[in-house]
Amino acid sequence: MKGIIKAGAFACVATLALAGCGQGATEGEVRIGYFPNLTHIATIIALENGYFDEEFGEETTIETMTVPDGSAFMEAMSTNEIDIGTVGPGPAMNTYTSNPAHSIIAGAVNGGAVLMIREDAEVETVADLAGERVAVPTLGSTQDVMLRKALADAGVDAEEVELIPQAPADTSTLFNQGDVAAAATQEPWGSYLEEQTGARFLLDADAFAWGEESTNTVVVATHDFLDVNEELARAYLRAHKKAVEFVQEQPEEAAGIFVSHIKEETGNELNIAEIEQSMERLFPTVDVNEQVLQEMAEIAHEAGNMGSTDIDGLVDLSFLEK
Repeated sequence: MKGIIKAGAFACVATLALAGCGQGATEGEVRIGYFPNLTHIATIIALENGYFDEEFGEETTIETMTVPDGSAFMEAMSTNEIDIGTVGPGPAMNTYTSNPAHSIIAGAVNGGAVLMIREDAEVETVADLAGERVAVPTLGSTQDVMLRKALADAGVDAEEVELIPQAPADTSTLFNQGDVAAAATQEPWGSYLEEQTGARFLLDADAFAWGEESTNTVVVATHDFLDVNEELARAYLRAHKKAVEFVQEQPEEAAGIFVSHIKEETGNELNIAEIEQSMERLFPTVDVNEQVLQEMAEIAHEAGNMGSTDIDGLVDLSFLEK
């Protein structure tokens, strides 16, 4: 990763400097944000395989920043710490309804989310979740929205289910203690729950919510960056497309690169076999299904997690098409 400056976990929002923390977009500079999660593997592959270096050229300054969740990503973007990167569609839509200063310019990963059941829970169908406690990463997260979709399809009112926000990495504790019957989570945490707690897959990635059309991760960029660095935005998408194709064509090699990257970034050594298994539930893509996004917005709005369903103009695929 020559020429890339690692900014680490974002500091601006962590110190609660909520306005004007960073400078706006700078010509010839790209500040990339992402999560150290499997569903952000396209960004990680583009970094590790040097695709960003190749496409941006030697005159471009590249900085990277990791964030823990979608809310943190969008707040960092709103405070000018991030120009472009990957995030879940839920936070991107929610922020857009109050501050339409960014656009979704490509897809990144569909699927990658699963509905897991505790080994001894008396749950055989989604309808059986009525009256149960279910873990989600955060309220309003992509997995929260997908769970509400699955519940509605099964004829269950979401109010009949108690949603418990819990970081995916810590959900196994809830399972082991019997505190929740299920979890709507992203990979590799579904495979981890199966391996570590004996949890069962109630809905695999191809059956959960919209299945392979379930939008999990998208590429988002600020309008400021798109205006100032139009050519670099296209260069980013060329690198991103290479990374998506690499993951599609060489999933095992991509899994190894991901595991090495996470160890370097976080110190955590992941189980390569679990990651390879989880890769089968990811559907990397540059496409964006706008109908799915609109349905997600309506579900989030009905749940009180979005102030509006108006996301007109959020998706701008003109840079991808060019």
